[in-house]
Order: sequence, then C-alpha cells, then structure tokens
Amino acid sequence: MRELCEVTKVHPDVVENVQNHMADLTEVASLFKALADETRLNIAYALTIEEEMCVCDIAAVIGSSTATASHHLRYLKERGLAKSVRKGKQVYYSLSDSHVYQLVTIAHEHAKEGERDAKDIPS
Repeated sequence: MRELCEVTKVHPDVVENVQNHMADLTEVASLFKALADETRLNIAYALTIEEEMCVCDIAAVIGSSTATASHHLRYLKERGLAKSVRKGKQVYYSLSDSHVYQLVTIAHEHAKEGERDAKDIPS
C-alpha cells in the first residue's frame, strides 16, 4: 500500500480549521527533545519507579559518574521535567509532576506494544 495521495485535492475548510486551532508547540518539542536522549529517558524512567532519588543513586542506576548524572538532571530540570531538593549535603531529584510521569510511562507502554505487534507480523 502506498502512503501517498493519488490525487492532489486540498480541502480548504479542513486546512483552515486546523490552522485556526494550531498551538505553538515549541515547548512541547523541547520537552520531547529532552526525553529523546536515552540517558535522560533512563533517568526519567528510574524516577517513575522510585519517586525521589539522590544524584549518587541515579548515577549508579545509569552507570555513569555523578558529574554526568548531574549534567543530565540539570538539563531535565531546566526544561521543567524534574525538580530537586537539597537534604544536607545531597541533592534529591524527582519528576516535576504527574504529567511527566504519564508521558514516560505511556511512551514505555506504547513501545512495548510496538514490540509485541512486530513479533506478531509474519516475515
């Protein structure tokens, strides 16, 4: 099956309706760009399992130095995906809100479904 239109016919009413309802998605693109990095996504996913983690524990989970983990955590925090709190000499991170939790868990579920579907397709 070809994914191209066989004819060129623009539906002006549809185009106008969509254009009138389009939002500025710059911040959404930034959010997805932040999560597109596998290390940052692993950090976010870890924070769906354990609500709050110190930088040292996150570094151990992702197999990196604390400096690398801190860099990625700062990146997530600057984009509103994570938040931090200092407790004594340690800094603890968590996801910024339930929306980030939902994005990460829904994306993971979707990817798992895609893997299952691909296994069901005969070669």
